[in-house]
Amino acid sequence: MTLAAATEAATELATATNEHLANLSNTLIYSAMAVYTLAFFAHIAEWIFGSRSKVGRTAAALTATAEAKSAPAVTVKKNGGTAVLERPKVVVRAASGSRDVPDGPGAHGGTEKGDLYGRIAISLTVLAFAIEAGGVLTRALSVKRAPWGNMYEFNITFTTVAVGVYLVLLALKKNIRWLGLPLATTVLLDLGLAVTVLYTASDQLVPALHSYWLYIHVSTAIFCGAVFYVGAVSTILYLFKDSFENKLATGGTPGRFANSVLDRLPAAASLDKFAYRVNAAVFPLWTFTIIAGAIWAGDAWGRYWGWDPKETWSFITWVAYACYLHARATAGWKGRKAAYLALAAFACWLFNYYGVNIFVSGKHSYADVGLGALQSVGF
Repeated sequence: MTLAAATEAATELATATNEHLANLSNTLIYSAMAVYTLAFFAHIAEWIFGSRSKVGRTAAALTATAEAKSAPAVTVKKNGGTAVLERPKVVVRAASGSRDVPDGPGAHGGTEKGDLYGRIAISLTVLAFAIEAGGVLTRALSVKRAPWGNMYEFNITFTTVAVGVYLVLLALKKNIRWLGLPLATTVLLDLGLAVTVLYTASDQLVPALHSYWLYIHVSTAIFCGAVFYVGAVSTILYLFKDSFENKLATGGTPGRFANSVLDRLPAAASLDKFAYRVNAAVFPLWTFTIIAGAIWAGDAWGRYWGWDPKETWSFITWVAYACYLHARATAGWKGRKAAYLALAAFACWLFNYYGVNIFVSGKHSYADVGLGALQSVGF
């Protein structure tokens, strides 16, 4: 065999191996979707089979807080010949609002059966995460580069990181089991969009993306987006929970949805505080992401900033989150006003993620949406 023939054979073998890894990646992504679906139904079972009669917990806390203001500090009760001092039971909890309300019993509703389904859901989520991470890894190996060179790859990596953030917080003993159902739902929707509308065959990158900054800039953008997502979900749930607590505090009667779901969530103040903390924690990294992108732009295009649509919306997102954090820290904005501002900031991030890549042309777009594929760098 001549050297040329041997080289050609080696090239064909490498290509075949790459195609095999790409197909394996696709199989793993579809398998992960199947397991996420099982996790979704397990989370549904957790909410259904958990106790549904927990509204009295929050209602009693709100009533106790109101009555404690007018109750005597100490009462005396005769127990035989002994005088027993009894103090009124008051729920004490640091809260950003005017109410002191305990956290709910969790998605399982405080029941053993609901907790069992919740543990099954977490186990399935861990399994799906491992399978999806394998799909992302084999996609990277199939082209020997970072697995986020187009929107399809960005989606599968983003969902993997989002689930990873959730599991890490759980491992740190954070009480965020309530995030499991919204997470499984959105991950399935995002992966469904990825494998249908945004799917792109495994291929090499355009020359502008051949840089070590691809690993630094885009990976930090993915991680920031995953944490911003967690903050956004907790903010949305805060708005529902705050309305629920307001209705109870004013003597209203919650509906069936509130009876079975909202009282199992953490207190509104806890959700509000959690959202603020995760957004504040990741904001410096988002700042670094924009700076890293500017440095990469200087290397690739000879200028650091050109108000490209992707650059512009990244900056708009930064300003929106900066306003949210500034309002919380200095202007005393807490509660619903701050929540609306946080959701507006996440909406900017989402538009930067989907809208700019799909609907707006710029230097960050490397092909049109055609045959269900968009060849565009994530950030």
